[in-house]
Amino acid sequence: MPVLTHYFSVTMQGHSQIENISDRVRQFLAATSIQAGIVTIFVKHTTASVLIIEDEPGLRADTKTAWDNLIPATSAWQHNVRNPGENNGHSHLRSQIQGQSLTVPFADNQLLLGTWQEIVILDFDTRARSREIVVQVMGE
Repeated sequence: MPVLTHYFSVTMQGHSQIENISDRVRQFLAATSIQAGIVTIFVKHTTASVLIIEDEPGLRADTKTAWDNLIPATSAWQHNVRNPGENNGHSHLRSQIQGQSLTVPFADNQLLLGTWQEIVILDFDTRARSREIVVQVMGE
């Protein structure tokens, strides 16, 4: 069973920015000869996550509000206290809960996402940076 791996970067601004990467995943899948299997999407960072959402402005705003309420940005997090100059303890905690990887099945060389489902990167950090994404396709 072949396994193909693709890497790309996304420039993010942090502060719960959401970036849709569905088309990039679809393009990589379309460039393969694999017809059915699974695609794993992985973000190589401890302050960012990958997830599926209905990608519309209201849910983008609601997602930021939900995370701000669940795990607020505060200097009291021990990561910040024990590491002078750090201010992103909340970013790490949010990412730990949301997770860095996602697996999506595909058939006929098409992702089996629902009508409104989109794959996005959610950047919890407190500053802009480039995020590395790994897309791995396995199937036949």
